[in-house]
Amino acid sequence: MLQKKKKNIQVPHTFVIIISIVFAASLLTWILPAGQFARIENAEGIQVVIPDQFSFIERTPVNPLTIPNYIIKGFASSAELIFMVIMSGGAFKVLVATGALQVLISIVVKKFGNKEAIFIPLLLLLFAAIATTQSVTVFIGFTPIIIMMARAMGFDSITGAALPLLGGAIGFSTGTLNTSTTIVAQKIAGLPLYSGIQYRFFCLFVFWFFTSWALIRYARRVKSNPQSSPMYELDQQRGADTEMLMDDERMTPRKLLALLTLVGSLVVLIWGCVTQGWDLQEISVVFIWLGIISGLCAGFGPSTIAKHFAEGCKNLTISALILGLARATSGVLSAANILDTLVYGCSIVLNCFPSALRGMCLYWVNFVINILITSGSGQAAVVMPIFTPVADMVGITRQTAILAFNFGDGFCNYILPMSTALMGNLSVANIPYDRWMRFMWKIALLWLAVGSVLIFIAQMIHLGPM
Repeated sequence: MLQKKKKNIQVPHTFVIIISIVFAASLLTWILPAGQFARIENAEGIQVVIPDQFSFIERTPVNPLTIPNYIIKGFASSAELIFMVIMSGGAFKVLVATGALQVLISIVVKKFGNKEAIFIPLLLLLFAAIATTQSVTVFIGFTPIIIMMARAMGFDSITGAALPLLGGAIGFSTGTLNTSTTIVAQKIAGLPLYSGIQYRFFCLFVFWFFTSWALIRYARRVKSNPQSSPMYELDQQRGADTEMLMDDERMTPRKLLALLTLVGSLVVLIWGCVTQGWDLQEISVVFIWLGIISGLCAGFGPSTIAKHFAEGCKNLTISALILGLARATSGVLSAANILDTLVYGCSIVLNCFPSALRGMCLYWVNFVINILITSGSGQAAVVMPIFTPVADMVGITRQTAILAFNFGDGFCNYILPMSTALMGNLSVANIPYDRWMRFMWKIALLWLAVGSVLIFIAQMIHLGPM
């Protein structure tokens, strides 16, 4: 009876969730009074609110029938962001198709595979490095290979799946170089692109250290007592077919060139944004060249490059559409002049907490919001227009607010059954969600605690700029 009830529970499509939020926002415009803050331009040329100058103004509610108008306006205003996300997907699909990333991982495993205290942290760090610029969904293709490697070393399927998932989570969620979250959020917040990168790298290594410690402890426990694994019975049923370790794969000169292309493009991207003032258009161009050059280095013909690039673009089309769709929410709130009213209300609530806890509160709030909007770029479009002025008003730097957004958006995805990154990897790994959660809930609590401390530190040191 209980099982039947669970089967009937269906999570709505992300589009439905976001449109529902937009609809709720339009209804809210008929309930909440309109208001606005006075704003000034600071020394850095950024418009900031004057906290003590809020006033109510005439209502301008939004008719729910006009929501499609705001959706189209959201797509139009997000065009550069949408194309950047799509181009990055195309570029990395070509790179993955070269096989260079897979071979690199295989080489690392073969060298350190009998030393879990080295193997696990190194693999986590490698996946974290890759995920600094891309979604964890790119690991779906070789997660089964990592699982076979892990099981060959005496670990279970969860250990194998956790390496790309948790490593990717660290790289993606700390937002060091992430174009679909950090860049989008900084663009909305009016901050220099890639600013605050030093502290985000520090956060990456802190999360990496604690996650490595936790996963090593788990792996060793499973190795010494296989029956302690939530996957013990299922792993036994599936046999020990762990010999397929890519023995025929080599790091050829072509694949090495493809990897160097990735490194070079990241260097160029950071240099351009930091020193040349590059914006979203230039970042998109870098991704286009990454896809083309890495494909040529691998020996792909023009049609093959185009095929993989198109597949990658297609895979991120939904995320890109979510980005534009989510912009409709802020469009509705802005048109009705209640965005400042919401900000004013949030500031009152946050001010009820001690100042030292306000940054952490933003993290916890966005952790919950991510349950509804799992797209990082789409979530940024929804929450950052609110987080930014709230941070200004309650004494939190915008950089700290972005950190809270990154942590809340990213780390929550690895306990959500509607997360594409999680469920995609679990599907190819043949790991049931309930078995994964028997392992993952402790990691999730660890991440929540570590993230809260890091945001507390960021707030105390007034992480900047802004």
